[in-house]
Amino acid sequence: MAACGSTPQNENPPQDEAPHTSRTSYVVEREGVTTEVIGEGSGPLVILLSSLGRDVLEFDPLAERITAAGFRVVRPQPRGFGKSVGPMEGLTLHDFAKDVAAVIERDGGGTAIMVGHAYGHFVAKMTAVDFPHLVRGVALVAASQKVISEEVRRWNAIGSDPTRPIDERRKYIQMVFFAPGNDPTPYLTGFSPEVRRMQDAARIGTPQAEYWAAGTAPLLDLQAAHDPYRPRSTADELVNEFGPERVTVVVIPDSSHAVPIEQPAAVADAIVAWARKLP
Repeated sequence: MAACGSTPQNENPPQDEAPHTSRTSYVVEREGVTTEVIGEGSGPLVILLSSLGRDVLEFDPLAERITAAGFRVVRPQPRGFGKSVGPMEGLTLHDFAKDVAAVIERDGGGTAIMVGHAYGHFVAKMTAVDFPHLVRGVALVAASQKVISEEVRRWNAIGSDPTRPIDERRKYIQMVFFAPGNDPTPYLTGFSPEVRRMQDAARIGTPQAEYWAAGTAPLLDLQAAHDPYRPRSTADELVNEFGPERVTVVVIPDSSHAVPIEQPAAVADAIVAWARKLP
C-alpha cells in the first residue's frame, strides 16, 4: 500500500541562502525526522541517493557535472549521516520515500528525476511508487538483478565491515565494487555499520513487489560492465519485463558496483542525455 504524503515543517529555504545557485547545506524536517540536504545548481531537479551504508558526499564530481549541464542537484543524507536523524529501527522503504518526498516538496514541490546508486535505487523506486506526482523519471545506477546472489551479498558484507583486517577488506571491495585495475582505496573508508543495518532491515521489511516496478515512471537502467550484482546475463532483465519504450539501458565500461566513483563523468553524461529526453 502506498504511503501518504507529508508536508515538511519548513517549506521554504532560508532567505539568507541561495539554494538554487551555489552549493548549500540545509535541513528538512518532518514528523520527527531531520534530513540534511546538499543542494546546488539551477534547473530541472535531480535527486541523488547514495548506496548501502554510505553518505552522499562522495558524489561531488557527479553532482558538479550534472549541475554544469543545467540541472539542480539535491543530495539528501540518509538517516545516521551528518545532521540527518530519525528513528533507525522498525522501518521500511516507505519511510525513506517519505524522507525524500519531503525534500522534493521543500525544493519547490515539482517533479524530480530520481537517481539511486546501488541501494539508493530501492529508495528511488519506492518514492516513484508512493509519490508518483513528484517523480519525473528514475535512473537506476548499478542496480542489482531481481534475484541477488547471496554470495555477492556476503562479499559486500566483508568488504564493508570496518572491524575486519584491511587486506581482507581490500580484496572483497575489489571483487564487489571496482573493476579490474581500478583502485579500491576510496571504499576502505566511509561505511557506517549502523546505517547499513538500518537500510538492510528496511529493504528486507518491504516486499519486493511493492517497489520493484517503480510505478510507471520512465527508467534509465545504467549498468556497470563488471558489476557482480548485475551479471551480463541479466543485462536485458528490465527491458524484457517493462519494455524498451519505458526502459533505456546504458552500460558503462571499465566500472563495477561503485560506478559513480569510478566513472563519474560517464555516469553524469548518461543521466543528462536521458533526462533531456524525458517529457
